[in-house]
Amino acid sequence: MNTQTVSPREQRQKDRFISKASQTAAKYLRRMEELSGAPESMVPFFRVLRDIYVDGKDVSREDGVKTVGTYCVMAPHELIYAAGAIPVKLCSGSYTAFSIGDDLAPRDACPLVKAVAGFQQIGVMPLYDNCALMVLPITCDCKKKLAGYLAERCEVCTLQIPVSKEDEDIEQYVRELYQFLGVLEETTGNRVTYDSLADAMKKTGYAQFELSRFLRLKKSLPYLLRGTHIMAMMNAASYMPADEWGRQLHLVNRELEQRISRNETVTRRQLPRILLTGSPIIFPNIKIPLLIEEMCGILAADETCMGERGMSDPVVPVDQSFDGLMRSLAIRATRPCSCPTFADNRQRIFRLKQMIRDYQIEGVIYHVLRGCLVYDFEYRQIEEALGELGIPVIRLESDYNEEDVEQLRIRIEAFIELIKLKKPPEVRRTERDYYG
Repeated sequence: MNTQTVSPREQRQKDRFISKASQTAAKYLRRMEELSGAPESMVPFFRVLRDIYVDGKDVSREDGVKTVGTYCVMAPHELIYAAGAIPVKLCSGSYTAFSIGDDLAPRDACPLVKAVAGFQQIGVMPLYDNCALMVLPITCDCKKKLAGYLAERCEVCTLQIPVSKEDEDIEQYVRELYQFLGVLEETTGNRVTYDSLADAMKKTGYAQFELSRFLRLKKSLPYLLRGTHIMAMMNAASYMPADEWGRQLHLVNRELEQRISRNETVTRRQLPRILLTGSPIIFPNIKIPLLIEEMCGILAADETCMGERGMSDPVVPVDQSFDGLMRSLAIRATRPCSCPTFADNRQRIFRLKQMIRDYQIEGVIYHVLRGCLVYDFEYRQIEEALGELGIPVIRLESDYNEEDVEQLRIRIEAFIELIKLKKPPEVRRTERDYYG
């Protein structure tokens, strides 16, 4: 924990930071809660986001249990649980932390990296300050430089991500995970055994099972749930133990099953169904999902790594030895992953086409955080592939600020109108009763 003495001037700066950051987070959380159709069982997910970002609390844990911060879904949480610690995702969408980090990182650096650097610099976020270790999979040059920046202030472990998914690359990543395992054992003082790793896989496996059940329910009835609310659930998973998150999702699933039995939806309007892909959407930078649904669209699917993609693939052990469990973690982190950090990413186009079919998607929004080159590089390829299916795609570039909200609103509203114009005249006439 940061116990360094600060001057009155620095304390005033920190107090202003805390006030502005909590007010911004509270505003966006309120807008999410005010959207119609949220299940009652979603309240605990909203509460977790409020605890972390509005009230500035740390994650709840027992005395003596350490937390390990992660910056990518390719850092296996199972190893952290097996070492007796709790993983927390530290990627942030904080506008206020971004403004601090903007003075620390180059102008064209990713906003996510700037926000992380800002939190680390200002030292007011218990979630960051109390981590015993931070693990950074190196998925881009910005993450590489971020690792160096953080290493000057806390204990850091890096994971070198392979550029392809061939057998020899998987072997390399297995070695990376064994090195990570050694660092975890040294940090926590606990030895990772076969039994502790198997138990950790059961814990995350339960959450993945409930998520797979949730995805099946969502596919079964259009307009069952708003995508912005789903993003709240997925972001809350960053700050909840996997089994606790799974139990809360179980209650959501039960409530959604009741909705399906009553043929109950969040709207009776035939709203344009949007798929969101590209750079991650991280609370409280939730402006694009909110704008989609406030502009009479429905966020029907999310292919970002902070959404369904980050947890949807279960671990499948190749054999029942300890090494087999380790290899299964390496395979799960790389083979099904559609992150653009991999040189050949045709798998992502296949996944998008599959989601378009499963969720009856009518338009795709490709989100690019300013400076996120790996995602930006793929846009043209995806635009061409989806164009062949007749699916309109729009590229939205944004930053961690509110200055572009009105511009984004105009472009999203125009995109939704374009989708509506592509529908048959008789459908448009029916929708005018709703839209006016």
